[in-house]
Amino acid sequence: MEPDDIDNGYAAMADAAKHAIAYRRGIATAEHTPVASYAEMLAAFAAPTPERGADPRAIIEELATLATPGIRASTGPRFFGWVIGNSHPTGVAADWLATAWGQNAANLHAAPAASAIEAVAADWLLDLLGLPASASVGFVTGATVANFVCLAAARSEVLRRAGWDVEADGLFGAPPITVLIGDDAHATVYSGIKYLGLGAQRVRRVMCDASGRMLADDFARALAEATGPVIAIAQAGQINTGACDPFVEIAPMAREAGAWLHVDGAFGLWAQASLQHRHLTAGVELADSWATDGHKWLQTPYDSGFAIVCDAEAHRRAMAITASYLPPAEGAERDPSAYVPELSRRARGFAAWAMIRQFGRKGIAAMVAEHCAIATHMAERLAAVPGIELVCPVELNQFMVRFGDDDDLTLATVKQVQEDAVAFIGSALWRGRWVMRVSVSSVATTMAEADVTVDAVIGAWERTKAGGI
Repeated sequence: MEPDDIDNGYAAMADAAKHAIAYRRGIATAEHTPVASYAEMLAAFAAPTPERGADPRAIIEELATLATPGIRASTGPRFFGWVIGNSHPTGVAADWLATAWGQNAANLHAAPAASAIEAVAADWLLDLLGLPASASVGFVTGATVANFVCLAAARSEVLRRAGWDVEADGLFGAPPITVLIGDDAHATVYSGIKYLGLGAQRVRRVMCDASGRMLADDFARALAEATGPVIAIAQAGQINTGACDPFVEIAPMAREAGAWLHVDGAFGLWAQASLQHRHLTAGVELADSWATDGHKWLQTPYDSGFAIVCDAEAHRRAMAITASYLPPAEGAERDPSAYVPELSRRARGFAAWAMIRQFGRKGIAAMVAEHCAIATHMAERLAAVPGIELVCPVELNQFMVRFGDDDDLTLATVKQVQEDAVAFIGSALWRGRWVMRVSVSSVATTMAEADVTVDAVIGAWERTKAGGI
């Protein structure tokens, strides 16, 4: 590479920062956030394979110009479509440094700083979430992979107790594992079950209440019916209602039965960080493993998730990768690659560390509490409007509403809100009925922005109703 190319590359990095900052400032105050369609974006980028390279600054300029119209405003203050955090500027800045430093956080010899900051951030996370200080933490892409990693550790340990080495001998001839899971579990948990060869259709589904919370009595029945090794999967934060399973009741049952209890806590586990809301997750610390996201309530940029396992040895047994050219950790040193499925991966610890430093314990607690208050406020305002029904009580930061008690009217109202582009909110199917599902999880969202959103939703409903759909 010529020196001019390197200098232009550095200039392109500065250009990218300017574009990124301008976008974030603009989206933070935008009255409307329309977005181009996938087809429009495909047409904008479609071109023959380049035969020759181009100037770095021109490439970045072209990328920003073409892509910006198709960037969903998920970092804006009125994004409620999914449980997505703000990608806080401090976390983004730390992530830029991680990218520029080009560290592969595979081992502490290859990346000393990245490995050390993971160890520190892991301790902080366990402290903030009220989980055992001796638990191991893997820095993964998100809760989907975190669930997979935790369930791999669970599979390893329950089969080891049954006299089977799954890492060495696989599943052929292994004792069958019974998997217990709530009827309203998230789809990504089933992906982990599938990846691990446990069979997504072989699970024993546990009945849930009207908010998606596992019924302890049916959990007890399922445990009593199970034979052989058992993995039970609970959740902190049902994706549509925010409800948490009754850990105080089910965790002791699982322990007495010798079952491994895993908790999918993608966002709901962060209730542990708020004294106001910790009662919702009471007893969750009694589980064996936990999966949660950073790019939700910790506000880190994508991608960021944490696989947390009480039995660190089971965690390492399921995930560790060894080779002669990879220097092992020594003594009490933490080997970062022993807790994740990737050997090559970005240094995710920098952004996690930066965001905990940004907010601190009090800031995280205040943010969780504020988002829950905003969700309650929005739900109450909407439910006061004739024709708008609050489907379930608000328990955390999620709620659902339905319009005219009619699927077509509900979907039409959601579509109108999205077309108006004042806010972004999506739909979901809940117990056979379509609803508008609202998620409050961005640090950019304030009570004032929530009121702007509610006004927009009410306006969309009035127009939809008047249109006689």
